Parts: sequence; structure tokens; C-alpha cells
Amino acid sequence: MLFIALAKFKKNLSKEVIAENLKDIEADTKGEVRYLGIYWTLGRYDTVVLFEAPDEKVAMNMALKRADRMDIETLVAVPADEMSPAGPV
Repeated sequence: MLFIALAKFKKNLSKEVIAENLKDIEADTKGEVRYLGIYWTLGRYDTVVLFEAPDEKVAMNMALKRADRMDIETLVAVPADEMSPAGPV
């Protein structure tokens, strides 16, 4: 499944916070999460992350690991070419 995570840091960014995030990302990639893109953004969110996970439970666990450092809104993404008004193509 494809997911989009919109994240806002709760703490001021420091080398330690960034190192902790990189450590979590590395651990995730050894498991069931595959990162497709991680972007720093301007505006309401600090980062936007596009990732694949086998199900919502794995995606939720990925977000919960970071709950002390970030507020994360996770969205399920369905590719447009897989949908039509009548249902999946």
C-alpha cells in the first residue's frame, strides 16, 4: 500500500533530532517500510514522506515511533490510474 505522511516537528531541529530520525528511517528500511521520497517543505508541514508499507498497521507503527518528536498525519494514497468512476480499472 502507498502512504503519504505529513509531519511537523514538535521540537526545534537539532543535530540530535535529525540523527534520531535518520536512525528510525534506517531501521524502517530493514523492515517492511520502503521510502519512495522524503521532502523538506515550506508551509504548514516540515516534511512530506511518500512510502510503501504492507498495511495500515505497519504505517501506523511507523508514525507512532516518532510521536514524541513529530505530529504526523498519514494518508492512504491510491494511484489515479487504478481508479475510475465505475471502480478499479
